[in-house]
Amino acid sequence: MKKGAFAVLMCYVLWGILPIFWKLLNQLDPVYILASRIFWSLIFCFVLIIFKKELLKIKEVIKNKKEILLLCAAGGMVSINWGSYIWAVNNNHILEASLAYYMNPIITILMGFACFKEKLNKNQWISVVIAFIGVMIPIIRYGQVPYLAVIIGGSFAIYGAIKKMVKAESQVSLIIETAAVTPIAIVYIIYAEINGIGAIGVIHDPMQFLLLPLAGIITAVPLLLFAQGIKSTPYSLAGILMYVNPTLQLLIGVILYKEKFTAINAITFGFIWIALIIFLMSNMDISKKTELA
Repeated sequence: MKKGAFAVLMCYVLWGILPIFWKLLNQLDPVYILASRIFWSLIFCFVLIIFKKELLKIKEVIKNKKEILLLCAAGGMVSINWGSYIWAVNNNHILEASLAYYMNPIITILMGFACFKEKLNKNQWISVVIAFIGVMIPIIRYGQVPYLAVIIGGSFAIYGAIKKMVKAESQVSLIIETAAVTPIAIVYIIYAEINGIGAIGVIHDPMQFLLLPLAGIITAVPLLLFAQGIKSTPYSLAGILMYVNPTLQLLIGVILYKEKFTAINAITFGFIWIALIIFLMSNMDISKKTELA
């Protein structure tokens, strides 16, 4: 596996186990957790930039209005994604969050085809159709659109597409997109603390305060991996690799937190993995043909 694709894969693995971390903070308001996540992500990225002596690169990017607009849009999209995901996890909707990330690769693959002119062969299209059927089963069964899943999955697909258009290096782009939404985060943190719903008024275990700065690290590292890897990874391949993320979430939700796993969940899960196997086998065939050429 190429370095870019491996970086994207590791990003998805880290995201897949994040529910465990957010559950440790479930006594806090989800919006406060989101605001803290944004704030500490900025601090971590800023320290990283200083350590690597890349402050001048930020100045160069700031001069490019198109890059700034793209990064501000990316910051908005990823904030929507973070917030809705944290709410889902801490309100016992991990399975719905996993459904969101099962839906996301379908959107990602199709966006790669429509926006970036990435071509899919016959088997790849078959995998997309099978995955789509799998995702549609619970929608048809329960008779309603899973809005939370749509918001989580759609916001990240758009975020990924924006990041693919960004030319700035991963660390630089991440600090700018995070900085774009940090003022709002700081305002909410102050508001929450004044009204007694922030960490100071809610958390009683001193060790739990350490989880808030840690949120910045566990947020920034996967995003840095994603930003670094997505530029050299076909968007369609990135889409199929993302199934690692919801699969881990699904297992954590069912095994660790005892969320109900129905027959419908099992059918959906089966369709998704069949699609994954077909897509990966198709990619392996393409790689072999390329090596022989």
